[in-house]
Amino acid sequence: MNKHDSSDLARLKAMADAEAFQNASDDPDNPPTDAAFWGEAELVDPEPKKVPVCIRVRPDILKFFKQRGPGYQTRINQVLEAYVAYQEKRAGR
Repeated sequence: MNKHDSSDLARLKAMADAEAFQNASDDPDNPPTDAAFWGEAELVDPEPKKVPVCIRVRPDILKFFKQRGPGYQTRINQVLEAYVAYQEKRAGR
């Protein structure tokens, strides 16, 4: 077993399916789930990924955002999101 790996994969691979299922069922930290457990589950879609783009901005604008530390691209995106929300509200959408 690898010193960084706390699992015993060889033992698990040699285990019969029924034994593996029983071990999982007996684990108090990971009880099995049933239809009732999932009955009120709600699918939550992750945030859409950002699309990489190349834009040209004035050097002073870029400097302004970068001077405020890491995350300047996120802050630029937040400013653009606020602008879009304002324009949509103004347009009555």
